Amino acid sequence: MIRPVAVIGAGPFGLSTAAHLRARGIPVRVFGDPMVSWRDHMPEGMLLKSTPAASNLDCPQPGHTLADYCDAAGIRRLVTDEDIIPVDTFIAYGEWFQQKLVPDLEQVRVVSVDRVAGGGFELKLDSGELFTARAVVVATGLSGLAHLPAELAGAAADGPAPTGPVSHSSQHHDLGRFTGKELIVVGAGQSALETAALAAEAGARVRVVARGRGRVAFGAPPWHQPKYRPQSPFGRAWSLWALSYYPHPYRYLPEATRHYLVRRVLGPLGAWWLRERFESGVQVQDVERVVGAAAPDGSPVLTVRTHAGRIEELAADHVIAATGYRVDIAAMDFLGHELRTRLAVSRGTPRLGPGYVSSVPGLYFTGLPAASSYGPVMRFVCGTEFASPRLAKHLASAHG
Repeated sequence: MIRPVAVIGAGPFGLSTAAHLRARGIPVRVFGDPMVSWRDHMPEGMLLKSTPAASNLDCPQPGHTLADYCDAAGIRRLVTDEDIIPVDTFIAYGEWFQQKLVPDLEQVRVVSVDRVAGGGFELKLDSGELFTARAVVVATGLSGLAHLPAELAGAAADGPAPTGPVSHSSQHHDLGRFTGKELIVVGAGQSALETAALAAEAGARVRVVARGRGRVAFGAPPWHQPKYRPQSPFGRAWSLWALSYYPHPYRYLPEATRHYLVRRVLGPLGAWWLRERFESGVQVQDVERVVGAAAPDGSPVLTVRTHAGRIEELAADHVIAATGYRVDIAAMDFLGHELRTRLAVSRGTPRLGPGYVSSVPGLYFTGLPAASSYGPVMRFVCGTEFASPRLAKHLASAHG
């Protein structure tokens, strides 16, 4: 009996990878709750920053784009750069894609993955089942990777929590809980700015604390994009075009350069359509840095250094850290200890070779954990177009 490939995760990268493997006739078992991060860890009312062209899950079969879903669902087609995608529409698209192309998805959790003597991997499921896979693809998305900066940890002794003084933006689906409250959102990216706008629209009094020299900024609308530069899913620029369609050489760049580009390319910038909503309801405090945080009476107080060098304290009923995600193999505790110690890593992220394979033969990573090896495009749904066919091809040739 041919042992299957295990795909762990049922978000865009997991579903796209599974679709490519299935199209090659490779036995696959896929585990996870479809689109769970989008459904449970994004705020209600959110709109996608990415354009429709950058929001397609990739597969070999035609007829499975976002526009195809809109046609099947009988809703207005979302196709131009001016069309804005509601998160509920994108979730429904992902679920439709799963039902069409990965119908045998198993909604169970993988508890552990360990190497097996002689090759392959043993997986234990929360159903109690043990089975052996010939290869494993980790496509767990943002799960477990929420980043809380050390300077905010003083007000979150037990970690970020929605009901505590400090939380992470991924912990909020309903921002209506902050109606009538004083809320501070730390961050300057789309997550911070949209969370702040949605909370203000729900009746909160919101202030964004933006760290560093760059003030809160918003992208240019599509009709103001440069006309004589190549088109990419993220806008018109030679650098974005190269990073989107030719990320092959990225892993050969110096380590420091790779990590810097992942952080800075397409970094903190609000969507063009959010500016008016944000500016009408949210205050901004631009600071040099957050020095620390405390919650002496259960309510958070931030200590900040201004650009003039003054130390100030900012009080609120709650602080939301919209401070992004950090890949850390140590946090992927479903990978056995021996497996994690054998993995070659770079600043906590797996070092990947051709076809997204790690230093452990048969163990692959895709999505955000692959960004330090294949570039910023792996942070976005459109990265499935590059990653999934190449991963499937490598796995098929290596384990055929």
